[in-house]
Amino acid sequence: MGPMLDFVLTTFASILFVVDPLGAVPAYLVMVESDDASRRRQTALKAALVATSTLVLFAAVGDAIFRLFGFTMPAFRIAGGIILFLVALDMIRAQRPTQEGPGEVNEGLAKDDVAVTPLGIPMLAGPAALSTVAMLMSRTETWQHAAVVYAAIVVTGIIAYGTLRLAEPLYRGLGKTGIHVFSRVLGLILTSIAVQFVLDGLKAADLFG
Repeated sequence: MGPMLDFVLTTFASILFVVDPLGAVPAYLVMVESDDASRRRQTALKAALVATSTLVLFAAVGDAIFRLFGFTMPAFRIAGGIILFLVALDMIRAQRPTQEGPGEVNEGLAKDDVAVTPLGIPMLAGPAALSTVAMLMSRTETWQHAAVVYAAIVVTGIIAYGTLRLAEPLYRGLGKTGIHVFSRVLGLILTSIAVQFVLDGLKAADLFG
């Protein structure tokens, strides 16, 4: 496998798995339970757009923010890999505490518009997703690499919209158990990606001698 293809696959998998739109389906259905089909469609679209825009913005300025605070890229890659590893462990245990909890769901139930918060942020574009896109951008060497990151964000946003639009049939077909099983599989893959990020950071920091 060539370096570019490896980067493409790692980038798409990392962003899609850490956003985990399927894992947000149960909470989404609770928050839009009283809405009609048109309102649900608008909520799904707006949430996907908010999440996509936020990730694109952080991909563009994240590196500058971390440099402003004096963080080195190797240190950020190691920290980001650890965060990603913890998220992957939560997915393996069929939990999403880094994305949303009872507080966010209750907040959504109390709001007229849940698309921006808590659905778009932090359920889809959570801290782990933001750090992941910034970390991936730190690995880009050419404009083609950067384009891959932005393309992966957009594709993930489209998938998130489609997943939320089909949330009800997906939940009926897979059930909560099926969604948890799927999340566990993604978590296993994400664990390997996270470990590789940490190893890349250690190598860049010359800690291997």
